[in-house]
Amino acid sequence: MTKPLKLDPDRLFPADERTRSIARALYAEVAGLPIISPHGHTDPTWFATNANWSNATELLLSPDHYIYRMLYSQGVALDDLCVPSKAGMPGTDPRKAWRTFAEHVHLFRGTPSSMWLGHVFGEVFGFDVALDASTADHYYDTINEKLASDAFKPRALFDRFGIEFLATTEGPQDDLSPHHAIRESGWQGRVVTTYRPDAVIDVEHEQFAGAMKIFADKTGEDVWSWDGYLAAHRKRRADFRAAGATATDHGHPTAQTANLSKDEAERLFRTILSDRWTPQDAELFRAQMLTEMAAMSVEDGMVMQIHPGSFRNHNGGLFESHGRDKGADIPMRTDYVHALKPLLDRFGTSTQLSIILFTLDETVYARELAPLAGHYPCLKLGPSWWFHDSPEGMRRFREQVTETAGFYNTVGFNDDTRAFLSIPARHDVARRIDCGFLAQLVAEGRLLDWEAQELAHELTNGLVRKAYKLDQQAPAPVAAAA
Repeated sequence: MTKPLKLDPDRLFPADERTRSIARALYAEVAGLPIISPHGHTDPTWFATNANWSNATELLLSPDHYIYRMLYSQGVALDDLCVPSKAGMPGTDPRKAWRTFAEHVHLFRGTPSSMWLGHVFGEVFGFDVALDASTADHYYDTINEKLASDAFKPRALFDRFGIEFLATTEGPQDDLSPHHAIRESGWQGRVVTTYRPDAVIDVEHEQFAGAMKIFADKTGEDVWSWDGYLAAHRKRRADFRAAGATATDHGHPTAQTANLSKDEAERLFRTILSDRWTPQDAELFRAQMLTEMAAMSVEDGMVMQIHPGSFRNHNGGLFESHGRDKGADIPMRTDYVHALKPLLDRFGTSTQLSIILFTLDETVYARELAPLAGHYPCLKLGPSWWFHDSPEGMRRFREQVTETAGFYNTVGFNDDTRAFLSIPARHDVARRIDCGFLAQLVAEGRLLDWEAQELAHELTNGLVRKAYKLDQQAPAPVAAAA
């Protein structure tokens, strides 16, 4: 017997009826506002070529580590889910992989992934029966049929979802031609890149040596000298700005910063390029480069995002077989007060610099992040991220940072996703949670109703526009490298 798929129109709103009615009214004001997605990892070639996706497994299952990490934890092999390894795509039939997913979909009950999947299945594809083993083929065939249509091409869905702005993430070694193709195509969708230089900053990154060679080729600079290396970053940042970028992104293991003299930085750089570097050298170089990137952001106006605190590739065997970003990254304790001080001593009071701090360590919300952002003009707090991109995670964030940092030292929501079809679902969750939080403050007499209405708009659209400088004049075109 099939089971119904139904989305509760009051999902995530407070249970108390008075507060729920306030949340409903606030949500009605913002539910239809355009989506601004200023940080994520979707593939720009989707929008450059506008080609149809081939099947449900390719789009919804095999690229989404939120999904397959849960299945892996229950003993399902990644090869059985069509997750590519370093050897390439496994020989598993995509339909068989989808059936495996359907047989295990109950594992997601109570998780954010369940909410996102329900929204995608119900709102995007129009299903009214739940996915399980008995409906797996019905889902697979229906999704594939729709994906083959013009209405489900990437650009059509982008427009249907009401996305106003979407940022992807590329490194200085990556090809930006898809972004140039998008801008030259005449399509009005605003898809831009973000500068993520980790591969040419982190000597512990497995791509470092190869990325540095490409870095040299793309910039024409002597990247093996300190001055040439910094010049190459400036050139590449200009290329990214020409491709629409307004922000940089830095996924370092820690938030450590440093402010070395030029002589000290040059000596450290020579060590990094040798075979004599230690993990301590690698950490110090990453720390120095955060400060160097801040200096460049003062020059070119790029917003700086710092995403620390993940122990990447914790499963060594899986990293060896399948590479990075396969669901084995684990949050770590992260210090911000001491780690950021060298950078803040130099730039903390600058009004020309904007740094958005993210965390995977919730213990620092009230103790470190909110007080820092509540004081330094250059700092703003990014939303609940990754493992905390969830209803309870969002509530904890608002509860712990608002009293000290307020609302206006935060930057709204971003989805940080590779799963394109889940973007409306993720933003809808954030809007509902924020409206519920504001409704609670109104019910307790801590906000007036008109203040809550203004804040609902700010948390949905206003703050993110300001934080990422989306309404500022685009930079003058510069000679762009691919």
